[in-house]
Amino acid sequence: MKPRFSIALFYLFISACLYGDQLAGSRPNILFILTDDQGKGDLSCMGNPILRTPNLDKLHALSTRFDDFHVSPTCSPTRGALMSGRSPFEVGISHTVRHRDHFNLDVITFPQVLQKAGYKTGIFGKWHLGDEDEYLPQARGFNEVLIHGAGGIGQTGWGDFYANDENCYFDNVLLHNEEIVQTKGFCTDLFFHAGLAWMKDRIDSKEPYFAYIPLNAPHGPMIAPEKYTRRFLNDGYDPNTAGRYGMIENIDDNIGLVLGKLKEWKQLKNTLVIFMTDNGMAGSVGVQNGQKFNSFNCGMKGAKATVHEGGTRVPSFWMWKGKIKEGVDVDALTGHIDFYRTMCELVGAEVPKSKLPPTGRSLLPLLQNPKAKWKDRTLFFHRGRWNDEIWDHDAMEAHRYRNAAARSNQWRWIDNQELYDIGKDPGQQENVAKKNPAVMKQMKEAYDAWWDTLGPYQVNDGKKAIEKGNFPLQKRYQARIQKGELPLWSPKPI
Repeated sequence: MKPRFSIALFYLFISACLYGDQLAGSRPNILFILTDDQGKGDLSCMGNPILRTPNLDKLHALSTRFDDFHVSPTCSPTRGALMSGRSPFEVGISHTVRHRDHFNLDVITFPQVLQKAGYKTGIFGKWHLGDEDEYLPQARGFNEVLIHGAGGIGQTGWGDFYANDENCYFDNVLLHNEEIVQTKGFCTDLFFHAGLAWMKDRIDSKEPYFAYIPLNAPHGPMIAPEKYTRRFLNDGYDPNTAGRYGMIENIDDNIGLVLGKLKEWKQLKNTLVIFMTDNGMAGSVGVQNGQKFNSFNCGMKGAKATVHEGGTRVPSFWMWKGKIKEGVDVDALTGHIDFYRTMCELVGAEVPKSKLPPTGRSLLPLLQNPKAKWKDRTLFFHRGRWNDEIWDHDAMEAHRYRNAAARSNQWRWIDNQELYDIGKDPGQQENVAKKNPAVMKQMKEAYDAWWDTLGPYQVNDGKKAIEKGNFPLQKRYQARIQKGELPLWSPKPI
C-alpha cells in the first residue's frame, strides 16, 4: 500500500524549514516606519480610489500583514505602548499634552534592551513622549536623535521650537542629539534621508541597528510640496485635502527610496522593514469642488480619537526578504503592546525585570506561521482626554465608560452600551448589545477589572501645566540663540 501523502502537511513542513525557529535570535537590522494620522484606507492597495501609493502597495505585496492589528486612538498613547509593551494608561499616558504624554520613568524601553544587546539605535522624526531631559529619546534608549518638539512641528503652544511657527514643515529647527540645529527641505524628506544615511553608516561599520522613523506626516497642518498637491488642486480638492493627500504620496515616494536603497546596498535579506500608522485617519472628511465627502476608510466606522474600528485598527506590514512570507495576511488579534516582546525575541535579548514589564506577546509565532494557534484575548482602549482642567482621579472615573472599548476576536464592546460582532459586521452597522446580554456582562467585567488597576499608574496627573515659552526645548532654544546663529545641519548624501 502506498503511503498517504498530505499536501497540507508537506507545505507545513517546508514552511517550518524555511521560517521555523530561524527568526528567534536572528538579529536582523530593523527599520520601523510609523506615520502619523494615516488610516488603513489611506493606501491604494487597500482600495483608496484617489491616492496613488505604488511603493506602499509594493511593500504590502512583499510583506506579512497583520490584518487585525490595533493601536491607541491617538498618538502619544500608541508611542508609549510601543516603547513599553503595555497599555498607555499603565505607563501614565492618558493624553497628548499637559504632561499626560510623558511615559513613566520606571519603564525600561525596548530600545534600551536593544542597546544592551549590541544594537545601535536611532530616531528620526516625532518622539512625543516628553521633552524634558530625562524623557528625551537619548535618555530612553537612542544613540542618534533627530526630532522636533511636542506633538507636531509648529505646535509652539505645546513645546515645539518657535522658529517652526513660520515655515512649519520646511527648513525646520530640530534637536540633533544635544544640539539645536537648522535644517533645509521638507520635513518628511529630511527624516527619511537622515535615517537612511545613519543606516548606511551602521552597515559600513557592520553594526546591527534599529532605525525608527516616526513621521509627523500626514498630521495637520496639511502641507506638502507643490509637486505633490498640484494634481489634487487641479482636480478641485480644497487646499487642506490636497495637502493631506500630497503628504501621503510624498511618504510613498520615500518608501520607494527606502526599498531602492536597501536593494542597492544588498540589504534586503538582512533587514526587517516594518510599516505602521499610529492611529486611525484624521481628515476623515474631505472637500472637492466645494462638496464634502467621506474619505475612504475600508468600510470601518470611526477615525482618529474614536474607539471604533476606524480609530484603532491600522495597517501593519512586515517585510524581510527570504525570511518571512510575502503577500500573506495574519487574521489573529494583535496590537502595539506586542511590539516590545517581538523585538526582544528577534535580537535574542531577555525581557528585563522591571517595575513595569511588558504585558504583550511576541509576534514571532505568527511571523513564522500566519496560521499558528493564537489564544483569544481581549484588548482595551480608551480615548482618555478627560477634563484637562481637572487633575484628580474623580475626573478619570467619571469617564470610565466614555470613549471606552474592549475588543476580542469576535466582539467590539463600546461604552457599556454597544456591542458589534466584528466577524459578521466589520462596519459596525448593527448594535447587538440587547441580543447578547451575557457577552455584554463578560466584556464589562473584563474591562472593569482592567480599569480598576489604572489609578496608581496616573503618575502625571496633578502636574502643573507649562506656559508657552517655558517648555524645555523652548528654554533650551532661547539659551542657545543667545550664543549666535544656529548651525546648519544636513545628513550625509545617500
